[in-house]
Amino acid sequence: MPRNFPLEKYRNIGIIAHIDAGKTTTTERILFYTGKTWRPGNVDDGTTITDWMPQERERGITIVSAAVSAEWKGYQINVIDTPGHIDFTAEVQRSLRVLDGGVVVFDAVQGVEPQSETVWRQADIYGVPRICFANKMDRVGASYERTIETIKQRLHANPIPMQLPIGSEAAFEGVIDLLTMKAHYFAAESMGKEERIEEIPANFLQAAQEARAHLVEKIVELDDDLTMKYLDGEEVAVDEMKAALRAAVLANKATPIFCGSSLRNKGVQPVLDGVIDYLPSPLDVKAVVAHKPNSEEEVILEAEDGAPLSALVFKIVTDPYVGRLAYIRVYSGKITQSTMVMNSTKGKRERVGRLLRMYADRREDLTEILAGDIAAMLGLKESFTGDTLCEPGNPVVLESISFPEPVITIAIEPKTTADQDKMVEALRKLSEEDPTFRVRTDEASGQTQIAGMGELHLDVLVDRMLREFRVQANVGRPRVSYRETITRNIVKHSYKYAKQTGGRGQYGHVVFNITPLERGKGIVFENKIVGGAIPGEYIPAVQKGVNEAAESGVLAGYPMTDMLIELVDGSYHEVDSNEMAFRMAAVLGFKEAVERGGPALLEPIMKVEVIIPEEYVGDVIGQVSSRRGEVQGMDMRPGNAQSVRALVPLAEMFGYATDLRSATQGRGVFSMEFEHYAPVPDSVAKKVISGS
Repeated sequence: MPRNFPLEKYRNIGIIAHIDAGKTTTTERILFYTGKTWRPGNVDDGTTITDWMPQERERGITIVSAAVSAEWKGYQINVIDTPGHIDFTAEVQRSLRVLDGGVVVFDAVQGVEPQSETVWRQADIYGVPRICFANKMDRVGASYERTIETIKQRLHANPIPMQLPIGSEAAFEGVIDLLTMKAHYFAAESMGKEERIEEIPANFLQAAQEARAHLVEKIVELDDDLTMKYLDGEEVAVDEMKAALRAAVLANKATPIFCGSSLRNKGVQPVLDGVIDYLPSPLDVKAVVAHKPNSEEEVILEAEDGAPLSALVFKIVTDPYVGRLAYIRVYSGKITQSTMVMNSTKGKRERVGRLLRMYADRREDLTEILAGDIAAMLGLKESFTGDTLCEPGNPVVLESISFPEPVITIAIEPKTTADQDKMVEALRKLSEEDPTFRVRTDEASGQTQIAGMGELHLDVLVDRMLREFRVQANVGRPRVSYRETITRNIVKHSYKYAKQTGGRGQYGHVVFNITPLERGKGIVFENKIVGGAIPGEYIPAVQKGVNEAAESGVLAGYPMTDMLIELVDGSYHEVDSNEMAFRMAAVLGFKEAVERGGPALLEPIMKVEVIIPEEYVGDVIGQVSSRRGEVQGMDMRPGNAQSVRALVPLAEMFGYATDLRSATQGRGVFSMEFEHYAPVPDSVAKKVISGS
């Protein structure tokens, strides 16, 4: 099947931003202007295409990234509308991993908000080139200049304003394109579909000329040849400026800024033009580096249809109509329907079922997915988020996607015995879809516990169990996911597991060194055995035993973290040694060793930002301090508001929304995200360990 578009005319982009900046509304307008819908959906009315889950429509937020495809001026644009709420940060992370470019949407009233910083940082990590869109220019308090200033200050970016707004707040009418020096207006009667291009109004001409001079200076600075031309007094052509700016965006040295109001249908088409002009095609991004399975040998994968296949599964969705959908990004080669592919991460072969071009919750069938494209497939049974698909005869492994650890736990039990099996199945499917959602059974109580990134995250998952899987369940109170660690080195801790029970016995002997690691390193196991003191086939059993023991800690049953376990010595018995014996030796030896290592409790610390009217600042700082919080700084916000930034233990944040509302007469809002784990003060640790 030939391509509809050459590869240089593909754009894989994400719409990313803080919650409520207008990402979904912007995506809806993109679908409308590219002819994919006959009328734009509305978040408030619950008629959006990309927010298709009932929970999204009710709450007015995006929960899962929706992938949609559109065409604009001869280009194929694959758009992923990502969530803005911090509880769904994994959705943003996995989307950024497979995108080539991003459109970062800002609320022009608020400027840069906490989650904007988080997604910007994540985009920096993945090296994703971006353009910005200052949305909501029609709102009271909107300021294009202040939004640009906050992008400079808080994101340390190099923003380049491509437009000037014509009016602001209620008087916002359209935008001035500073490159072509033309005014763009969007007809209300066609919902902005018809764009009028006129001369700049006289009262905006001087401001536009000054802004253009500034724009030209900023662009020529990005290119040595243009700098010389500019200094020699020569005219710099628009095409030359676009080319220089595009090169700078691709190198993450500049970020073009556009403005408009998606809800009022103004300014979205120039953003689409900006996507084509400045964001990369799959050919513009660096070739992907993969590895041969179980080796350090690197393989460079070029975005070519004829190259060997490499594709990354970045999302699993249980679709109510067609079953288990896997979203994939093909980096090289192509995937064809009804062929066999290799999941090199798991070492298993998979048959390719139907291939689908996704249009949010609607779809069209494809016969193949080519290099550089994003689409979905049915039929994969063993493949999960982060797995690599490749040709059976040419195995390669792409770098997987790492996700943050869950920080909040609740107990859940089925209401009736009939719900028991359905609940197990529902939890299995939900944890397949969401890598930050964990399910475990508490060995002591036999309770099923689910863990996630926040109260809203778990709330939505329990709601989905009820609606999609028809499972009635009782839910406990949210609890903090503490961690345990050690505070001192343990050298050569020896443990011998020997049992004689008539006939063959059990014998396993291990010697560990255990060292505390810095926060965030997790459990690291290293085999330092020399001379075959323990045969190689028993080493995986030792590692499995260590990981098993680390799952349930020694102080209060929480998982252990941030330690290096070195297996340095041991012994075995020709007849009585087996994998089971070495696993038991590792479990019991690790627990005994950790008791010597000064075990300590760690708690999740959250980065909290509270925005309140100025008169409540004192009360809010008092509240934060009483919750063991440390104030990190304060900022002025538009409309006589203040932002207070603090680090607060998650355990102290339950019920904070109610306290903040009553302290500020309902006028305060806050957002929080996980920052790091830190030791729990002794007085608090005693209560947690005793279970009080």
